[in-house]
Amino acid sequence: MMEAYLDNSATTRALDSVRDIVVKTMMEDYGNPSSLHKKGLEAEHYVKEAAAQVAKTLKASPSEIIFTSGGTESNNMAIIGAARAGKRTGKHIITTTIEHASVYNVFGHLEEEGWKVTYIPVDEHGHVKTEALLSAVDEETALVSVMYVNNEIGSVNPVGEIGALIKKKNPRTVFHVDAIQAYGKYRICPQKEHIDLLSVSGHKIHGPKGVGFLYVRQGTKILPVVFGGGQQKGMRSGTHNVPGIAGLGTAAEEIYRDHEARIDAMYGIRELFAGLVSELPGVTVNGLPGRGSAPHVVSVSFEGVRAEVLLHALEEKGIYVSSGSACSSNHPALSGTLQGIGVRRELLDSTLRFSFSIFTTEEEIRYTVQTLAGLLPVLRRYRRM
Repeated sequence: MMEAYLDNSATTRALDSVRDIVVKTMMEDYGNPSSLHKKGLEAEHYVKEAAAQVAKTLKASPSEIIFTSGGTESNNMAIIGAARAGKRTGKHIITTTIEHASVYNVFGHLEEEGWKVTYIPVDEHGHVKTEALLSAVDEETALVSVMYVNNEIGSVNPVGEIGALIKKKNPRTVFHVDAIQAYGKYRICPQKEHIDLLSVSGHKIHGPKGVGFLYVRQGTKILPVVFGGGQQKGMRSGTHNVPGIAGLGTAAEEIYRDHEARIDAMYGIRELFAGLVSELPGVTVNGLPGRGSAPHVVSVSFEGVRAEVLLHALEEKGIYVSSGSACSSNHPALSGTLQGIGVRRELLDSTLRFSFSIFTTEEEIRYTVQTLAGLLPVLRRYRRM
C-alpha cells in the first residue's frame, strides 16, 4: 500500500543533514555550552553558528535570536514578555480571532489578569481587517500580535503593511508576528516589515521537534518569563538544547537554498491537489486559489461526511491528514478560523487540512484524490443509513 503524508503543517520529516548534525552533537560534541572546558566551547560553537545561520535568513543580527523549546514558548515569551515590559505604554493589547491557540490562549490569560484585549475579525478569505485593527490601536496599545500564515486555511496576512500602519499610529506599540507556518515558505525581513518580535518552530521546516526561536529586534523591550542560570543574556535561562539548536540552524540554512524553485514546485503540488479535489461532488476548497494562499496548506470541506470519520478512513489507506490544528486536537471544538471566514455551519465538522512539503510528490496527490473519490460515496451512504 502506498503512503501519502499530507500533514506537514503539523510536523515535517527531518532533513538528512539535520539528522546527521543532531546525532553528532548528541554522541560526539555533547558538552554543555556553559562549561569552560574544550567540550563546552565546542558545544558553544554550534549554538553561535546556528544563531548566525538563522539570522542570515532574516537579514538580522545573531544577537537578535533567542532559542526556545518551540513555537508555543516563542509565542508565550513574546506576548507575555512584551506586554509586561510595555505596561507604561498601557494595558491594551490586540490580536485577531483566528490565531493559533499558543497565541489566542495567552491573550485570554492576560485578559484574566486585567489586560484590555481587542480581538480583530477577518474577512471571508481569512485576512485580518486592517482598518478595524488600525482603528483599535491607540496611545495605550502595548502590543499587537498577528499571524503571518494561518495554520488551518493558509491565508496570508500583509504583515509589512500592517506593521507600517501600527508604527505610524503608535511607534511605541510592539508588533509580534507568529511566523510558524510562514518561515521557510516566504522570505521574511523583520526590519523591512516593521516586525519587532517573530516566532518560529524548528519542526515545521524539516528540523527537530522541541526547538524554535524568537527574533527580538534590537531595542525592543521584552521581559524574560523563564528564570534560572542567566543563559541567552538572561532572556531564556536553561541549558541550551545543542542538538536541537544545531539541527534548527542546519534546517534554516537548507530550507532557503534554491528557495524560489522549491516554493514554485510546492505551489504546483497545491494547485494540482486543489484542482483535482474540487472536481469531486460535494467538495469545497476554502480560501483563495493560487498564490493568494500559502503554498503548503489546503482546507477542504466534504459535505455529508464527518471530518474525523474521513480522517481515519484515509489513514487506513496510508494517507495522513489533519482535521485542523494538530495542537488543538487535544481539545476539539468547532474551528474559530472556519467560523471566522463564514464556512457553513454544517461543514464546520466536515473539513480537513491537507498540507505539503518539499518531499510531497504528484503521485501522492493523485493517489489521495483517487482514494477520496472512492471513499466519499460510501461514507455518505453509511451516514444516511
